[in-house]
Amino acid sequence: MYPEKVREHGTRARYTSDPMEKNFARILVADDELNQRSALASLIRRWGYEVETAQDGADALAKLREFDADVVVTDLNMPELDGRGLLEELQKFPVPPQTVVLTAFGNLETALETVHRLGAFWYLEKPVQTPALQLVLERAMEKQRLAGHAVRLERELASRGVLGDLIGESAAMQEIFYLLQQVAPTKATVLITGESGTGKEMVARALHQLSPRRTGPFFAINCAAMPEALIESELFGHEKGAFTGAVERRAGCFELSRGGTLLLDEIGDMPMGTQAKLLRVLEDRKVRRLGSPREVELDVRVLASTNKTLRDSITAGTFREDLFFRLNVFEVQLPPLRERKEDIPRLADELIADLNRKHLCRVTDMTPEVAGLLQRYDWPGNVRELRNVMERAVILAGEGTITARLLPRGFAGRPEPPVREHGSTVALTLEPGMTVDEAERALIEMTLRHTGNNRTRAAEILGISPKTLFNKLREYGGGGE
Repeated sequence: MYPEKVREHGTRARYTSDPMEKNFARILVADDELNQRSALASLIRRWGYEVETAQDGADALAKLREFDADVVVTDLNMPELDGRGLLEELQKFPVPPQTVVLTAFGNLETALETVHRLGAFWYLEKPVQTPALQLVLERAMEKQRLAGHAVRLERELASRGVLGDLIGESAAMQEIFYLLQQVAPTKATVLITGESGTGKEMVARALHQLSPRRTGPFFAINCAAMPEALIESELFGHEKGAFTGAVERRAGCFELSRGGTLLLDEIGDMPMGTQAKLLRVLEDRKVRRLGSPREVELDVRVLASTNKTLRDSITAGTFREDLFFRLNVFEVQLPPLRERKEDIPRLADELIADLNRKHLCRVTDMTPEVAGLLQRYDWPGNVRELRNVMERAVILAGEGTITARLLPRGFAGRPEPPVREHGSTVALTLEPGMTVDEAERALIEMTLRHTGNNRTRAAEILGISPKTLFNKLREYGGGGE
């Protein structure tokens, strides 16, 4: 295993190369009552764990800078920083320790808040039952081992060119992976920029999955696809009767994203009036539904993406400068595909596998000629265009190997077979090196185009039965339907 380093908020690295090492059995006990704290620590030590103690939440955070705890057992009611405050601070860690909360003031409402909103692993009432605590600690330790293993796998995959749904071994993409791993665990607003089709939403989803909010919701809203009145309702929500057509109360994306992540896609096309309201929401961390006098507190991580140069939009008067600085806390600029062509073979292979699943095809690979054509092309539509080209080729191939003939005509300078039309007759000049099957397929496809996809007429021209034509098309992956 290779050595790992994890960036944390005030604590040292949590992971080692061996998940069975001693530091995967460390527990921190936080309680303001000395006798309770000491008795609990002594009991847990007898079970074989290494234990450190803290007198309140603030002391616990200080101890965690040196003591790399996997589980924190904390009282809920403490001076200075209480259990709730401690849990909120722990959630800022890239991979927070599991937490078990103890309290003498137990009720169902408190338990639900502690476990679900504050992210505790479990909740126990005082006086603690020894067997219950021992079992909970074992389960919490196992969950922490799995969390550590997942992080190690993510980092190992990133070093091999995969991060979430993102793929790339080029220096440009490795730099992107590094930036995402650094900023994902934080609360910072991220502005994702790049040309259309570079994968900005995939980056946003990777940020969400790598963050402590990964178990929360992820919402994406396209700011360019809606008029101003509708986008405000989608973002902020509305009350019944707030405007014509508002027949019921509705929560907006900000409320629906609480505890998770909201992506404002194509932020550069957001109307100016909405930009002003968005700025206030980002500054106050509160949202007010249209037609409501009440504000709702927010706990949402905001990401924004655009294919525009926002500084140019500011100069043109179509984007607010103050909103730009609020959003541009941390920028991730995606490179166009033409600047990382070394990633194309790997991307194409992954797309073939994905498209096989989607279309129930059995394509295995592509010829060296196809690989060369893909790398020579400049891809103005970036990864999205590459996916479209590969999808067409996979559908046409159906199974086996993708050949150059299955790429769009004229693609990357590939010569087009010259076609001459004589009345109702189509003559096809074949290229040297084509197989008989390829020549037959080219003739069938060209005849279908000539007949406007009238298969009965095409079969007559080709001198074959409609059933034979149907079977040929099915062999080519066209479905025959």
